[in-house]
Amino acid sequence: MEMKKVTITVIGVGLIGGSIALSMRRDPNIRVVGYDVRQEPLDKALTLGVIHAGTTDLQTAVREANVIFLAAPVEQIVATLRLLQDMELQPDVIVTDVGSTKSGIVRQAVEVIPPHVTFIGGHPMAGSHKSGVEAASDRLLENAYYVLTPAPGTAAEKVERLTELLSLTRAKVVQMDADSHDQVVGAVSHFPHVLASALVNLVAGYDEENAWHARLAAGGFRDITRIASSNPRMWRDVLLQNREHIVKIAKDWAKALEDVVELVEEGDPDGIERFFQTARDFRDGLPERKTGALPPLNDLYIDIPDHPGEIGRITTLLGAKQINITNLQIRETREDIYGALRITFHSQEEMEKGEELLRFFDYNVYRRT
Repeated sequence: MEMKKVTITVIGVGLIGGSIALSMRRDPNIRVVGYDVRQEPLDKALTLGVIHAGTTDLQTAVREANVIFLAAPVEQIVATLRLLQDMELQPDVIVTDVGSTKSGIVRQAVEVIPPHVTFIGGHPMAGSHKSGVEAASDRLLENAYYVLTPAPGTAAEKVERLTELLSLTRAKVVQMDADSHDQVVGAVSHFPHVLASALVNLVAGYDEENAWHARLAAGGFRDITRIASSNPRMWRDVLLQNREHIVKIAKDWAKALEDVVELVEEGDPDGIERFFQTARDFRDGLPERKTGALPPLNDLYIDIPDHPGEIGRITTLLGAKQINITNLQIRETREDIYGALRITFHSQEEMEKGEELLRFFDYNVYRRT
């Protein structure tokens, strides 16, 4: 007997939406419809085989959908939820989102969606330094945590149904309440973006008086503040959506910083060492090869002889094995980091292949641990 076709609608065919769409297409009984406000990303998604059909008309996109993924920025997710309340939808449709904040979205969803629609908050905790549907991959969410935050009273069978569907992404689906999610993600993802940007702005101010700040910051400083290059408008909306937790975390951070400053002012060597040792112990205990709230750095650092042709030899070796790289950098400032050449790979798998190959050819290769 022929299996019934399931229609999945992805609203916002970008990196995350496109990656979810590609994962759904693993099942031949699933039809994926894409929606975007512009035709260009839909045309790209169709050309790349990300979706089966695409439309810029929201009602057309959702009319036959059994599951709807709202894969848009946080503020657009809320606006789309309001639009859906007046749309013709399937009687048992599940609506979910991919926003990195959950409490506000879940609360507003419960207020505006019709009774026959089930909303389940979602947050796939994976990303990439690239954006757009061109960067989408059916492996982006593999082994990443995918958090579901159903509202109280949500039917268990609907959560199970969405969980089963998400198994196609090969992510690790977990459940927690929306407020707990926002606290945890605020600490491990949202606030680090604030810290990185604040540190960059501080150094930028110093650089106005002494331009050596920018010159020497090109090494490790650039690495540890990489997330400061994230989309400013997106992070404005995230912080406003998660303001309660961000304010509390920021106050806790300010107190922790005051304690460190006090240790330095008092010249307390044991206290300063304990500060660094405690951080080191916890950080070294974190899982190394798990996908978390921040996208990993797929970088290798390589010692190379300072003579012509060496970089070309390395790229030729990698290219001959069809190992994809996305960036090369000669490192002039390398305090606390080994390797004169940094190579950024397309994925962790590519990085591991590259490391094995370069070690075979007797290069000294290091990871940033």
